[in-house]
Amino acid sequence: MLVFLTGASSGIGAALAREYAAQGAALVLLARRTEALHALLEELPGGAARHTVFGVDVCDCDALQAACMECLQTRGCPDVVIANAGISAGTLTEFSEDLAVFEKILHTNLLAMAATFHPFIAAMKQRGSGTLVGLASVAGIRGLPGSEAYSASKAAAMTYLESLRVELRTTGIKVVTLAPGFVRTPMTAKNPYRMPFLMDADIFARKAVRAIARQVSYIVIPWQMGWVAKLLRILPNWLYDRALVNAKQKPRITPP
Repeated sequence: MLVFLTGASSGIGAALAREYAAQGAALVLLARRTEALHALLEELPGGAARHTVFGVDVCDCDALQAACMECLQTRGCPDVVIANAGISAGTLTEFSEDLAVFEKILHTNLLAMAATFHPFIAAMKQRGSGTLVGLASVAGIRGLPGSEAYSASKAAAMTYLESLRVELRTTGIKVVTLAPGFVRTPMTAKNPYRMPFLMDADIFARKAVRAIARQVSYIVIPWQMGWVAKLLRILPNWLYDRALVNAKQKPRITPP
């Protein structure tokens, strides 16, 4: 099995890489932080003989497309492509300096997902099989105060993945939406609020890899957050607003 994975240098991405490598898969790993990526490569079973790494920022579309094409030419068409790269920060529309952060989050969490999938679809169609996996979030189900960009990007990712899933239904290509709850990563370490059902990244990765193998269309991990997600969907606006109006918010990026 060949797995193509973005955002692989830490957090959920690194945990997914370790889980797939432990199961004998060959990996093509992308991340911005080249040193961390190479450090991960050294600890994976098979090392550089089995796996390939690219130091690429997924927001650099040309570099991302070049890495995808090199994968196709040298390793073949992946069995699984996981668009995992994602960033998060508090954003408030009232501050002009947050608009650039808003754009970066949307580019990384949504537009780069499409750019990651695009090069592989034709080859997967020709083969008649393949799995495209996108990372959404429970944060995309209802808008969280202070997380305007992050919630918007994940809500858009879920809708995009649903559109893609239906479009590709008759091609043999499966589309899987993973919606993590709270997973213990460097990203969530900055959250100043209580995180119910917080899960270690390696446990999340094991459950996610099993879900991908089953080619489920959509799954919330852990399952307890799935029930929270169902509740959030049906809450009337007045009750949701009252419950969240005084909630602690993710810190904004303070400009220098």
